[in-house]
Amino acid sequence: MDRPHRGPTGPDLASGAHVTAGTVTGKIIEARDLYLSFGETPALRGASLVVERGEIVAVMGPSGSGKSTLLHCLAGILVPDRGEAWFAGQRLDRLSDDRRSALRRDQFGFVFQSGQLVPELTAEENVALPLLLSGTRRGPAMAAARTWFATLGLDGLERRRSGELSGGQAQRVALARGLVAGPQVLFADEPTGSLDSVSGELVMDLLTAAVRKRGTTVILVTHDARIAAYADREVIVRDGKVSTLTGATP
Repeated sequence: MDRPHRGPTGPDLASGAHVTAGTVTGKIIEARDLYLSFGETPALRGASLVVERGEIVAVMGPSGSGKSTLLHCLAGILVPDRGEAWFAGQRLDRLSDDRRSALRRDQFGFVFQSGQLVPELTAEENVALPLLLSGTRRGPAMAAARTWFATLGLDGLERRRSGELSGGQAQRVALARGLVAGPQVLFADEPTGSLDSVSGELVMDLLTAAVRKRGTTVILVTHDARIAAYADREVIVRDGKVSTLTGATP
């Protein structure tokens, strides 16, 4: 089934199809007093966070603090034990598994630390995958995927598989996959954690340029202050609670 409101988009196809940063204001993502435990181990202990449309928010904190768990609750991957998770006026934690899966497919994009490319697919097939899974025909999906390669410095790598790409190249392919369907929110969990500093900064330069052009909201989990500096605002998760970093933009 084709997506009812949006077709495939690429670097030059987003004009008119996406909210430009600053055009629409107001919160798009909100966590209200979230609690979640894994067995006897608490991960979130009253975490609250509001994210505005078009904002890039870096979520920082030590290992085991609950920052990735918070991201997974905001993306509808995990359901909190208590509290509320909201996206664009919908309460995620009360939606069925199927409804949350549909939101992740149609409204959210994801970039993870390892890239998680499908090794059997070529780079362009990996980028096109979200469109193919949503019912877009192969021709338009592949065409939309290819438009990203020049923008991300990947010209000539369309037919390579993940094992033939460097770490930085593979992560740029993963970034294109996360953005190809024009998501409202991009969730990035340590997207540069497996890269050297030069490759990591290149990925972040490309990510921030792409999302600001489209007004995409980004929630970025990182432990690296240099990567967090790309965000509009930084928050800290400690012991399952969220606090604003001193000196950060309110």
